[in-house]
Amino acid sequence: MAKFVIAGRADCPYYAKTELLADYLQKNLPDFRIHKITQRPEVWEDWLKDVCEKNKWSHKNSPIIWRELLDRGGKGLLLGGYNEFLEHAQLYYDVTSSMTTELMMVIAQENLGAHIQKEQEEEGLKTCINPLQVWITSASAPACYNLIPILTSGEVFGMHTEISITLFDNKQAEEYLKSLVMETQDLASPVLRSVSICTKVEEAFCQAHVIVVLDDSTDKEVFTLEDCLRSRVPLCRLYGYLIEKNAHESVRVIVGGKTFVNLKTVLLMRYAPRIAHNIIAVALGVEGEAKAILARKLKTTPSYIKDVIIWGNISGNNYVDLRKTRVYRYESAIWGPLHYSRPLLNLIFDSEWIKREFVATLKNLTATGRQFGGILAAHSIATTLKYWYHGSPPGEIVSLGILSEGQFGIPKGIVFSMPVKFENGTWVVLTDLKDTEISEQIMTRMTSDLIQEKLVALGDKIHFQPYQSETELRKKDKRISLPITDDSQKEQVSDEHKDLVPHEEKNPVMSDGFEGKTVES
Repeated sequence: MAKFVIAGRADCPYYAKTELLADYLQKNLPDFRIHKITQRPEVWEDWLKDVCEKNKWSHKNSPIIWRELLDRGGKGLLLGGYNEFLEHAQLYYDVTSSMTTELMMVIAQENLGAHIQKEQEEEGLKTCINPLQVWITSASAPACYNLIPILTSGEVFGMHTEISITLFDNKQAEEYLKSLVMETQDLASPVLRSVSICTKVEEAFCQAHVIVVLDDSTDKEVFTLEDCLRSRVPLCRLYGYLIEKNAHESVRVIVGGKTFVNLKTVLLMRYAPRIAHNIIAVALGVEGEAKAILARKLKTTPSYIKDVIIWGNISGNNYVDLRKTRVYRYESAIWGPLHYSRPLLNLIFDSEWIKREFVATLKNLTATGRQFGGILAAHSIATTLKYWYHGSPPGEIVSLGILSEGQFGIPKGIVFSMPVKFENGTWVVLTDLKDTEISEQIMTRMTSDLIQEKLVALGDKIHFQPYQSETELRKKDKRISLPITDDSQKEQVSDEHKDLVPHEEKNPVMSDGFEGKTVES
């Protein structure tokens, strides 16, 4: 079969004559096929130069004709221009053209008009295919700066999905956002349709398909934990209203950061009930920090450690469960193929290190108010989004903050980090995992704080009271019952009790009741 490619300037009369002769041959010869390419006059020379350089041809006029070697593959075989094609048609097929010059000019103008119309139709069709609208709140935060290159790389949504990014923040951040827009445009990403900024609240989340909620910056000074909790409500109420009003009906909301992540997620669900099933909290940051600490202990790579489970409050009291954790490609006396792994608890023989140093280091890193580095926060958000759209690695456990429906004995109505897998555009809670039971004391400690956070934030409870076990209460009662003989001793005991009043959230991994649970196998 003979296939010829005929390319030319859209207004070229010689291309017009060549095109009609080729149409005649294709219509009357069963094994003759053509493919036509036209270019605007102003871009023709550059296009022709690129084609000739690519194929190592020498040709300077319109049209250019080459034969595709369908039976052998490889690059095409250059035939030449208008004269060479007419000679080929007459020599091989005994066919020639008697088109007049006047008719050639008329058809050339018709070709140009048709080419312009086709371009306009394609551009119109392109605008009809809406890109994925991605909104990032608090866009002046460091995490946003690191998140943008990942989103525009095509790794998250795929190389065939165009995205438009809108950076949303207050008016004071506008100048910074403008410079961020220019940097993003400099990336020249093939998947980035546009990037813009929004500082008008009423326009926020317009037709958003994805909303990334980062830690909000506040100029208001707060002095108590209760004030800090209540300060989250107005913004979440506003965001919830705007999401319900402006966002796409299938919008996906992902809450990241390090400040009351679970609370902000449950508040957004409360104020945007229509899409509450599509709001999640990112727990992979804590998971990543835990893997890095373990990898340093084992002198291996963090990515070789899988299935670390984060239970509970992502930015507060949580339980790092290592009972399902496995290590791949570990250098030891026992080796296996790439898919071979060993239980992590069989490789760390110093159980006291896990109970003490590991727990203390992780608590320090994940304490509420301490910010993730921008790189870790961005990577955690991007990875979670990628899993949400394309599925998590088969057989791998992922930690995710979602609304509890009573799984694992967790009270309903709170956002709780638990083990899931992503598939088919959603997540599935891994309720069939064996040996993942959590003691009642640990579960009560985690859920109590989350319930109280919600109640205090909504004004249903005045003071936040951290959970205390019966053992802790007995110790406190014993100290309170100390005999008081005079005013000076009374004052001394009162000073002692000041130290007994907890002012900060306690990570359950640090309590006596928690010791040994992390290393349970």
